[in-house]
Amino acid sequence: MRLFVGLALPEPVRWQLGLLRAGLPGVRWVPPENFHITLRFIGEVDGGTLDDVDAALAGIRARRFSLALAGVGHFGSGPQVRALWAGVAREPALQHLRDKVESAVVRAGLPPEGKKFTPHVTLSFSKGAAQPKLQEFLAHHSLFRSPPFEITHFTLFSSVLGHEHASYRAERSYELSRG
Repeated sequence: MRLFVGLALPEPVRWQLGLLRAGLPGVRWVPPENFHITLRFIGEVDGGTLDDVDAALAGIRARRFSLALAGVGHFGSGPQVRALWAGVAREPALQHLRDKVESAVVRAGLPPEGKKFTPHVTLSFSKGAAQPKLQEFLAHHSLFRSPPFEITHFTLFSSVLGHEHASYRAERSYELSRG
């Protein structure tokens, strides 16, 4: 089973992000129902590891917090742009939660992720977007902002890769405390 830990986005935010999905040929847009913020990609695991990860994540204690999305950007450079994303406004509580998730996953027996956490929502994957159009898209949406939204829980998702896009299923959600 292929797993990741993430934050689901509320419907109004997914709708707002969905409005960005236009005007750029050569990309494969992510369906709005798949928009999320990944806290930790886990990858393929067996049932025993799934149970260990679930138990470790269930032990996390953290408070609810608010987030907002801010700006757009991309991974990769030149003709090698791999993905377009919406950024996440800086929020220390998000980094705190991500650190707790990382520690829990490592306690469950998986290796550390080993890369810097860059919170974002993937909007599209590139099939070789034309550079002038890409630069126009980035400039046009550079001031993108979502209203703040409350993060009340985080989720362990499974994903199945498909021909057009992946399908995600919430395996378990973990509530965050009110205070």
